[in-house]
Amino acid sequence: MNKLIKFTIFSLFGILLTGCYKINPTVVNIQVFRIADNGDEIPINNAKVRLFAYGSTSGGFIGEPRFDDVAETTANGMAYFDYTEYYKPGQTGFVVLDIEAEKGALYGEGIVEVVEMETNYSKVIIE
Repeated sequence: MNKLIKFTIFSLFGILLTGCYKINPTVVNIQVFRIADNGDEIPINNAKVRLFAYGSTSGGFIGEPRFDDVAETTANGMAYFDYTEYYKPGQTGFVVLDIEAEKGALYGEGIVEVVEMETNYSKVIIE
């Protein structure tokens, strides 16, 4: 009987330890630059950055955007996006997002592969 109580206590303790799964943030940082005449990358402040991805396509029909978020860059040219709330534990892969960046007549685009529970980074050159 004494062994059964010890086994039960250790089993419950083990279940509690494995049940505390910590989810790290899933963040995307996009840095926007323009290229100077001398080849230097100059960060662009207050550029509009859009991250988006459409749902599945079927028969030529493009579904509603699954993700469609906009942020402005800071003084260092960085726009920040947090997708932590979209991550589901056990999920394999997250999403690949299209990037559009613009400021005035300057425009650039790219893609970023978002890896769950990591800080993801991509750079966009606008011209």
